[in-house]
Amino acid sequence: MRPTSFGLLNDAPTGRAVVRSPAMPHLSPAPAVPPQLPPMRQRRLQSYLALMLADGLAIVLGLAAAARLGPPSPVHAEVLLPIYWTIALILPAYSLPTLTGRLLAPGKAIAALLLAHGALLTAHSATLLTHGMRQGGDDALAVGAGMGLAIALMFALRLILRPIIRRRCGTHAQNLLMIDDGGELPAIAHGVRIHARTHGLRPDLGDPHMLDRLGRYMEDVDRVLVACPPHRREAWSLVFKSANVSGEILDADVHMLDVLGSRRGADYGALVVSVQPLSMSQRATKRAFDMVVAGGAILALAPLLAVVALLIRLGDGGPVLFVQNRTGRNNRFFPIYKFRSMRVERTDAAGARSASRDDDRITPIGRLIRRSSIDELPQLFNVLRGHMSIVGPRPHAIGSLAGEQLFWDVDRRYWLRHAVKPGLTGLAQMRGLRGATQTESDLTQRLKADLEYLDGWTIWRDIAIILGTLRVLIHARAF
Repeated sequence: MRPTSFGLLNDAPTGRAVVRSPAMPHLSPAPAVPPQLPPMRQRRLQSYLALMLADGLAIVLGLAAAARLGPPSPVHAEVLLPIYWTIALILPAYSLPTLTGRLLAPGKAIAALLLAHGALLTAHSATLLTHGMRQGGDDALAVGAGMGLAIALMFALRLILRPIIRRRCGTHAQNLLMIDDGGELPAIAHGVRIHARTHGLRPDLGDPHMLDRLGRYMEDVDRVLVACPPHRREAWSLVFKSANVSGEILDADVHMLDVLGSRRGADYGALVVSVQPLSMSQRATKRAFDMVVAGGAILALAPLLAVVALLIRLGDGGPVLFVQNRTGRNNRFFPIYKFRSMRVERTDAAGARSASRDDDRITPIGRLIRRSSIDELPQLFNVLRGHMSIVGPRPHAIGSLAGEQLFWDVDRRYWLRHAVKPGLTGLAQMRGLRGATQTESDLTQRLKADLEYLDGWTIWRDIAIILGTLRVLIHARAF
C-alpha cells in the first residue's frame, strides 16, 4: 500500500482503490464489451418535459384565443396551469404508455384538463354564491370555447412532437437486453441480443467481480430478458432483484398458464421477477434531497472536517483519507471515502477483519472519530458524486465476514439490498444495529432491516431515519 499525493490511501499502483478479497478468485477480462445503448431514461424524461410544456402552451393559447373571440373567461391560465400539471402528474398523463401510444396518448392529459377546469369553475361558482351574484351564460360560453381550443391545440402539438419523440425514443421507448444463457430467445425486434458465454457472463452470486460485470451490462437497460436452464433461474432472479432493472426469465409455461406476475408477448411468456424499487419521480425527489442535505452539511461542517484532517496528518504524517472499494447500487463497485482511523501499514483494504474494542491498528485520533462516527463524514462527498444516498443500506467491503462466513454465504438475499444506492445511514443503523458482525445473526438482523427499507420508500421515512440516527451517533459498538 502507498499514499498518493492527494492524501488518499490506495492499494494499487495505478491510484485506483481496487480491492480483491483473498477468498475471491481472480477474474480475467471479459472477451466482449457491453453493447452501447442510448441513454433512454434521460430521453424519456426530456420527452415528458416537452409534452408538459406543449400542453401548457396549448392551454395558454386556447384561453387567450377564447378571450379575444368572446367575453373574458373566469378561468385564467396562471391559476389553471399549476392545478392541471398537478392532476396530470397524479393520473399519470406522462408515463411510458404516453410515449408509445398513438398520437402520444392525449387521453389522460385531456382528463386532467377537464378536472382542473371543473375544480376552478366550482371555486368560481362558490365565490359568486357567497357574494350573491349570478353566473351568466357568457361565462359558460367563454369557458367552453377556451377548453375546446386548448384540447384542439393539445392534439396539434402532439402531432408535431410525435415524429421527434419517435426518433429520440423509438417505438418502445425502452432499452431491452436479451441474454441467451442456454435457452431460446424470442424474436423481439427492438431487443439487443447477446450470448452469455461469448460475453463471459454468468449469475455467480459468490463472485462480486462477476456481479460488477453484470452491472455494467445493465447500466442503461430498462428490461432484461434471459433464457436459461431451470437450474439457473433462481440465480438470475436474485441478480435481477439486486439490480436497478425490470428482470424477466423466459418460461414456456407462463404463456399457456397465464400466470399472475408474468409478461406475455405475441409468441413468448416471461416471469417478471423484479421491478425498480423507486419510480422516476421518487428517484428525482431522493436525489434532490440528497444534494440539499449533503451540500448543506459540508458547508456547515467544513471547520470540523478541516480540523480532523489536520489532526490525522499531524498524528503520523500519513494520508488523511482511507479509500476502499465497496459494493453499491446495481452491485457496482465504487470508492468510499472515510477519514483514516488506522495506522497506514495496518489498514485492511478487503475489510475481512472487523475492528475490535482493543484493536491495536487504530490510532488515538482514529479511536475518537470512530466512536463519534466522524470518520464517516467524507462520505458526504460520495453522496454529491452520486455514489451514495443520505439514507440507504450501508455499503460493505467485499471481504466482510459474519463470524467465519462471507456475507452473501450467510443469506443469498444479501444482494437484494443493492437495488438502491447505499446510504450514510439506514434503518438498521437507526435501530442500533452497528459495529462488528461477530456472528451470523449480526448480519441477518441488519439484512432484515435493509430489506424492510426497500419496501415502500417515502421521503418522510428518510427524514425520520435521519432524525432517529442522531440519537445513536455515539454508541457502544463503535470501536
